[in-house]
Amino acid sequence: MKITEALRLELSGTGIRVCTIDPGMAETEFSLVRFKGDTARASKVYDGVNALTAGDFAETVLWIASRPAHVNIDEIIIKPTDQAAIHKVFRRTPKK
Repeated sequence: MKITEALRLELSGTGIRVCTIDPGMAETEFSLVRFKGDTARASKVYDGVNALTAGDFAETVLWIASRPAHVNIDEIIIKPTDQAAIHKVFRRTPKK
């Protein structure tokens, strides 16, 4: 059971809504942290990919929060169009 499922059960009847947003490939500072500040390695992760941005998630959170009080968005999986699965990412070749 996911923590959000447990929370939803615990908070049932309180009017508090619980949602999970599961992100796909998003270009954030995570790769920079992952590669300990190596900007070349960090940017290579996103080469040729139209990755998601923090703005994409911000818009989604705003949409979820703006639903009527009787509506709970249970979970959303967001991936860029270029990502079919965690191991399958379409990469464009650089233009010469």
